[in-house]
Amino acid sequence: MSTFLAIIPARGGSKGVPEKNKKLLCKKPLISWTIEAAKQSKYVTDVLVSSDDPDILEIAKTYEGVITLERPAHLATDTVSSSEVLLHVIENYPNYDYMIWLQPTSPLRTNLHIDEAVTQLTNQKADFCVSVTEAEPSPYLMYKVDKKNGNCIPLIPKPHPVRRQDYESYFLLNGAIYIGKTECFKQTKTFLTEDTIFYQMPRSLSYDIDTQDDFELCEFVMKKELCKSNLQYYKK
Repeated sequence: MSTFLAIIPARGGSKGVPEKNKKLLCKKPLISWTIEAAKQSKYVTDVLVSSDDPDILEIAKTYEGVITLERPAHLATDTVSSSEVLLHVIENYPNYDYMIWLQPTSPLRTNLHIDEAVTQLTNQKADFCVSVTEAEPSPYLMYKVDKKNGNCIPLIPKPHPVRRQDYESYFLLNGAIYIGKTECFKQTKTFLTEDTIFYQMPRSLSYDIDTQDDFELCEFVMKKELCKSNLQYYKK
């Protein structure tokens, strides 16, 4: 049986929302929602939190079985790439077939989404899978401005469909789930290749917290979801 390591990167510093990864969202630290989603996945073998912040590592340790990895200072700046952090994890924990990269800034992603994405990856025998959501507004409605004359240039240079429902679908990375074969990632150093497949999530759950407004909007949505009696994921 294949092994999956869920990796949750949680740097202590943040410019948009200070200390956002440990900021309370619906009475729990933001990172807790992602730890719980990973632990409830039927595929995840182990959960690992990578951080330079002792408080975040202590939060992770309150969850039984969660691995904590202290991140060195040179991998804790706002200029370091995700691939560098991931490779640091692989160097320390190399014996997993797959990695699942789960950013704590996507707290509305549940264990059900993780499991569906893994199932899609394995069924299609793909090396990589990333989560996306449908782009809104449509790129058909977007334009660039010609710097020379100020003219509007369609972002998609072809005739627009007359009806909105005839628009071709386009998708955005929503930052919630990245899955890949460990050995393949060591070679590509990215989840995005010509053979990467996409797992689509609804826009209503595709919030990536970067600003205080994002945080407050996400909290509003989560409170709404918590009120749904049939939503089992948010119940401990």
